[in-house]
Amino acid sequence: MSTFHDLTERFADRHIGPRPDDLEAMLDVIGVASVDALIDETMPAGIRDDQLDLPPALSEGDAIERLRAYADRNQVLTSLIGMGYSDTVVPPVVLRNVLENPAWYTAYTPYQPEISQGRLETLVNFQTMVCDLTGLDLANSSLLDEATAAAEAMALARRTVKGDRSKFFVHHDVHPQTLAVLRTRAEPVGVRLVVGDDEVLRDDTFGDDLFGALFSYPTSTGALTDWSTAIDRVHDLGGLAVVATDLLACVLLRSPGALGADVAIGSAQRFGVPLGFGGPHAGFMAVRSSAARSLPGRLVGVSTDTGGRPALRLALQTREQHIRREKATSNICTAQVLLANMAGLYASWHGPAGLRRIAGRVHGLARLAATALSDAGCTVRHDTYFDTVTVDLADAGAADAVMAAALDHGVNLRRVDEAAVGFTLDETTTPDIVERLLTAFGVERTDVASAQLDAAIPADLERDTPLLPHAAFNSYHSEHEMLRYLRRLADRDLALDRTMIPLGSCTMKLNATSEMEPITWPEFSSIHPAAPDEQTAGYRAMIAELEGWLSEITGYAAVSVQPNAGSQGEFAGLLAIRAYHRSRGDDQRTVCLIPSSAHGTNAASAVMAGLDVAVVACDTEGNIDLDDLDAKIAASGDRLAGIMITYPSTHGVFETEVQSICAKVHDGGGQVYVDGANLNAMVGLARPGRFGADVSHLNLHKTFCIPHGGGGPGVGPVGVREHLVPFLPGDPFGSDESPVGPVSAAPYGSAGILPIPWMYISMMGPDGLRRATEYAIVAANYVASRLDAHFPVLYTGAAGRVAHECIIDLREITRTTGVTVDDVAKRLIDYGFHAPTMSFPVAGTLMIEPTESEERVELDRFCDAMIAIRGEIDRIADGVEQLDQSALRMAPHTATDLIGEWDRSYSREAAAYPLPSLRQAKYFPPVSRIDGAYGDRHLVCSCEPLEAYATDLVLTPTAR
Repeated sequence: MSTFHDLTERFADRHIGPRPDDLEAMLDVIGVASVDALIDETMPAGIRDDQLDLPPALSEGDAIERLRAYADRNQVLTSLIGMGYSDTVVPPVVLRNVLENPAWYTAYTPYQPEISQGRLETLVNFQTMVCDLTGLDLANSSLLDEATAAAEAMALARRTVKGDRSKFFVHHDVHPQTLAVLRTRAEPVGVRLVVGDDEVLRDDTFGDDLFGALFSYPTSTGALTDWSTAIDRVHDLGGLAVVATDLLACVLLRSPGALGADVAIGSAQRFGVPLGFGGPHAGFMAVRSSAARSLPGRLVGVSTDTGGRPALRLALQTREQHIRREKATSNICTAQVLLANMAGLYASWHGPAGLRRIAGRVHGLARLAATALSDAGCTVRHDTYFDTVTVDLADAGAADAVMAAALDHGVNLRRVDEAAVGFTLDETTTPDIVERLLTAFGVERTDVASAQLDAAIPADLERDTPLLPHAAFNSYHSEHEMLRYLRRLADRDLALDRTMIPLGSCTMKLNATSEMEPITWPEFSSIHPAAPDEQTAGYRAMIAELEGWLSEITGYAAVSVQPNAGSQGEFAGLLAIRAYHRSRGDDQRTVCLIPSSAHGTNAASAVMAGLDVAVVACDTEGNIDLDDLDAKIAASGDRLAGIMITYPSTHGVFETEVQSICAKVHDGGGQVYVDGANLNAMVGLARPGRFGADVSHLNLHKTFCIPHGGGGPGVGPVGVREHLVPFLPGDPFGSDESPVGPVSAAPYGSAGILPIPWMYISMMGPDGLRRATEYAIVAANYVASRLDAHFPVLYTGAAGRVAHECIIDLREITRTTGVTVDDVAKRLIDYGFHAPTMSFPVAGTLMIEPTESEERVELDRFCDAMIAIRGEIDRIADGVEQLDQSALRMAPHTATDLIGEWDRSYSREAAAYPLPSLRQAKYFPPVSRIDGAYGDRHLVCSCEPLEAYATDLVLTPTAR
């Protein structure tokens, strides 16, 4: 007899790839009798934990219905609060074909550029857009949000300016969340913020100690100020000038670069990216070319492939954390690529004329509203403005009345200060909204729709240079043109919708459609992060439940979802450790121990948190060297702040001594940070908060199914034990007094994508989550077992098992044949696969993480490809083929290569169809192997679409 539960479809059976009969066959290959037996051989018994206390799994339909109940508790009003967040219209063609398209949202960061040309093109278009609008030479391909972009600009200025300078000036009229994040980032590294009016630049406040200054253009309360004189003064004092700007305002205004700015930062949110209760949104930074090597984040540049064809790649990667570690320009890894692509495509969709129309309409309505208020006797604070108007009222009571009246008319305004109210108009503002707005101030105006819209921009601040003249912004204005452009771009890339992406330490698992669906509901996507609490009750309840679930899964007392990337979760966790020590009078505890195998973000985050990095050696098995650990703890003495470890380790094994490591650090007075990058190997089986860790960050874009988006968005919650709860990130809007400030611009970070992990946990339930972990471990051991005879597995645990990923060693192959990991990675493209992680954590190796979501047939397809490649290597080893003339060295092969003149020692069939299965579905990369060194030597990072470079690599100069 079946029960109702037995007959209910279980989401976990859809999420987990292998079927029951596949599992039995996989266990046979591994050589174990059961999943339980494998887990016993893989994971130390001492860290195993009880069943998770989570609600039972819901079906997809039931989960959607329950989440809908939360959404219905939110109120979607017209939010004119501003502060860097404006409502916008997402072009439907972009919404459906990018944001809702797995070809875009399931892709990984384009470290393998040959299979990433589509999104690299949209990213270089984004960079070009930012450069053109800001009037600067070089822009990165996104940062996490505007506030962190300001903090990164402050750090850039300090490392760029000569001398040991410590003061950074911030004009008082910046967004409050920007100032809050600047304070968080400044204090640990000894930066002294000076907040005030630009008049202070004229006195002797700074002497020779100023390294930079931040101005807003327009300001947070709306003023349009010509900052050129103040910028000149900053330069005279030896500092760099940073300008926070609004891209839509830059359509009509002289660029920050024309005013003399060295750096421009901001958010591209209002270019077609939903509000999402604060994120995710693409921050940006543009600089002068002299600062190229100090620029944080990813930078897309033009290079060439082996056929001399132009191609795109990530440029100047030696700046980044995965290479330079504690000396990196930033700890940022995941950024906001999907949102940057949407913003760039918004500009392509509207083009220069459309953007001028939108900007002119927004400004005209602001001018009309301000004029009506002035004519009615209200005091408008600024004579010049773009979209934001601040009104000074008689007293707090009058401000209260206006705020309340606006709410009665369905409009949220900003309470600027006790007796001032402000509003920011946007693309969605209608004449009716303006009439309701004016009514809230007691002004009756019924002719808005027919009124003349004039300007309030000073003539000397009007833009007088061409706007976005590049072909990318002047070619795709009909829906057919844009639809086909997006299809062409998507076809150039490999994402999870085509093939498994076996990247070690990246957990490229299924991003289910039902998990993605709710993020576009208006009740989640159209909420301002500073909306009144009564309008966000459903959001906050859903987030609180998610934080509670994550606490249960990790064994911590509390979790904050504010960090909007894993790197920021690391930073928040280290700030908590630092603040805890300081609260106890242990200010001298600044030494952070980090194993040599750690992720590069660990060391970079420690430096940002004001800690001193001491590297702990690893033994020949990849484990932390306990003798070296003891020595480093002893040498640190009462300076020991803590240790950062990854568990399972970056070597793909569960270190048996993890509890001993935690105890040693605790005995030395330190705290234990466990990097949660590999949590997919522990959910439902072990909890870091219970086996010795004090704090961890999680990657919701790994373990909990938020898609990687081609390089972001991500969410990096930080979880802590009870004694660290008071030191979780504070509110960027200033409503609490946390001893640790905010690390992101919005209280809940990238809240707009939190429905994804909520749906995943709801539908998996405690049993499904545990099964997912078990199957991930099964899949990794299955791949390791199939490949070990062909490529030796470098590290295993005591019983010869790996955790959720395995590292195969190519170093002997390279020594004897010359075949490199790069050759294997590029040849895998011909077999239809994204390469595993290359040369991390050990040079000359590949790290493979298959995840639980890949069915056995896909795992076998990958293993068959690797085994076939081993056969190709053997032909080189045996002297049958020469390496330089082999398919391995010439990979990947484009369709153009195949139809051209063929003088290679191997056949066209061997090049493109090395396995029969490829005849069913074949991916051809658009370019062959890319010359990375050429791209770094000839740095070009803003450009027209690649078609423009078919015969000429000379860049059209960006208009200023």
